[in-house]
Amino acid sequence: MPELTWVGKNKVVTHHLDVPYRVLEKQYTYGKNADGTDVSSSENMVIHGDNLEALKSLLPMYEGRVDCIYIDPPYNTGNESWVYNDNVKDPQILKWLGEVVGKEGEDLSRHDKWLCMMYPRLRLLQRLLAPTGAIFISIDDNEAAHLRLICNEIFGARCFVADISWQRTATKRNDSKTIPIEVEHLLVFSKEPGWQPHKLERTAEADAGYKNPDNDYGPWASTLAFAPGAVTHQGMVYAVQHPFTGDLIYPPASNCWRYSQERLFPIFSEWTEYELRDIDDAEKRAEICGISPEDVRPGVKALMLAKPFEEAQAEAQAVYDRGAWPRFYFTNGGKGGVRRKTYRDSVGGLLPSNFWEHQAAGNTDVAKKEILAIFEGRVAFETPKPTRLIERILAIATDSDSIVLDSFAGSGTTAHAVLNANAKDRGNRKFILVELGDYAETVTAERVRRVIDGYIKTTAEESVLFDQKINLTSLKKGAQVFEEANAVAAEARQSGAYTKVAKPKLYTEVTGRNNASISLRVTATVEHEKKAAGVPGSFAYYELGAPLFVPDGLNSEVPYEKMAEYIWYSETSTPLDPRGYSEAHKLHPHYLGKYDDTSYFFAYDPESATSLDRKYLGTIPTECAAESYVIYAETCLLDEKDLFAHNVTFKKIARDISRV
Repeated sequence: MPELTWVGKNKVVTHHLDVPYRVLEKQYTYGKNADGTDVSSSENMVIHGDNLEALKSLLPMYEGRVDCIYIDPPYNTGNESWVYNDNVKDPQILKWLGEVVGKEGEDLSRHDKWLCMMYPRLRLLQRLLAPTGAIFISIDDNEAAHLRLICNEIFGARCFVADISWQRTATKRNDSKTIPIEVEHLLVFSKEPGWQPHKLERTAEADAGYKNPDNDYGPWASTLAFAPGAVTHQGMVYAVQHPFTGDLIYPPASNCWRYSQERLFPIFSEWTEYELRDIDDAEKRAEICGISPEDVRPGVKALMLAKPFEEAQAEAQAVYDRGAWPRFYFTNGGKGGVRRKTYRDSVGGLLPSNFWEHQAAGNTDVAKKEILAIFEGRVAFETPKPTRLIERILAIATDSDSIVLDSFAGSGTTAHAVLNANAKDRGNRKFILVELGDYAETVTAERVRRVIDGYIKTTAEESVLFDQKINLTSLKKGAQVFEEANAVAAEARQSGAYTKVAKPKLYTEVTGRNNASISLRVTATVEHEKKAAGVPGSFAYYELGAPLFVPDGLNSEVPYEKMAEYIWYSETSTPLDPRGYSEAHKLHPHYLGKYDDTSYFFAYDPESATSLDRKYLGTIPTECAAESYVIYAETCLLDEKDLFAHNVTFKKIARDISRV
């Protein structure tokens, strides 16, 4: 598999392991309960801080649990600044590059810097992703190829799902000096191979192909009766006698019948009576399979009419005239070929394609209007994504109780989309947002607050005040036509009935393959303000706190509970259940709980040294008994014989605490 190399790669490949573990400090909780009271806790999170450190801090609770990740990282356009204020010369980025990459980081190209920034973050995101989860990454052409290669390395090339083209603009551009860019990439990788998206809701356009010409129980579409795979499915390559013509119907070359003979026999028997008969057609079947007659599967019989042809034909005609034809039917009034009926209610939703039109997934203009509406006309964020784009991702990648992570949160669109999705299907999806920028509180969290509370939404209603087709006749009095249009526009402005009245403008309308018409129009819009209803939800706001480890050991400023959470995760690779820990703590002040018949103890006191000795063993109650024990303490006064006798593994604080 091709591997991407760049300056500084050797310094960042394992850097995620060296990132310090910092605790998350909750600042406040926002939201309302059903009875209108303030919530006291929330599983939704908005985290302010470097996403590299924040992702590391999420591991104890969320490794392998996140169902859907969406990120919109800096696009690295080559301009002075990256998207989301993540500047190439940002002091934090330069400091990080200097510390991690070293002196060579001073000479990195913008691509090298971007790759150094992205690689360790993707490493941690991969660890957080659930085995059944998928990650969606927005990117443009500047780094799309590089991103695909490093994702192949981190997630595995077999876990590549799709490169979706999102139509980011609804406007056709013709002023570009090169090929205009209308789409952005949405790279999709799964945690494990074989990930399958959920289907999308059906559209009127998709349903338009389903009809009910035979008065069946519901609409259906005409689909192929055959499928590829003749060689590997020779038992499904055979003749069926046509009940209307008497001809033998075979699958086309390299194809077989879509259903097995056992399944097709009763379906064709709904037309008239059939029987299985050997007609010695090995050569024909071999021709279809593309093999020699000697290699064709023997003993495959044909479906033949069991009654004289005229009698069978009459029965089939009666079925045709009655309607509600069998699943496999005959076209052209019964005289044509065979097709299969696929009922609309059997296909479910629509599988998403790798091209998402702006009508379905929104565009940048829609996104800007959304953010302006939420923030009352203030440009709170320059490059938001539309909620419809994220909602579409949630529709194909989440269930009602999924955990969704966005570590380049920006304006908080992902949280907005999650709340909308929950409101739509009464789900309980949880979101985790991480934002480095100093606007994490004033924009990211503020947007979530306003979505929960509701905000003033402006809608525009457009009217056509003047519409005159331009033809040879009207061209002769062109000045008069324009004068009339301007007069209509002026009168509309003076009336004060419209928010905006446009100048007269020519519109071209294509009416056929080779036909078009030109009109002179005056349009006006009226803007209406209405309160957008709030969406039920809540969140907790966090800042990155103190690091767990300091040069001389554990950081005494970190609460014992946070240390316990980390120790448990480092030992079991599972999150520490707060309720279970609370019960364990009642049994013994150092008891963390039991896992796989091993009891874990963390004997730590910032005020005094702790020792593992016979006296300490005597403090362990029978309720904590297990097959084996892991006990963390600062010293051990038991010899190897005593440890072996009690099946105890001693681990020294802080030396033996694993760095995850």
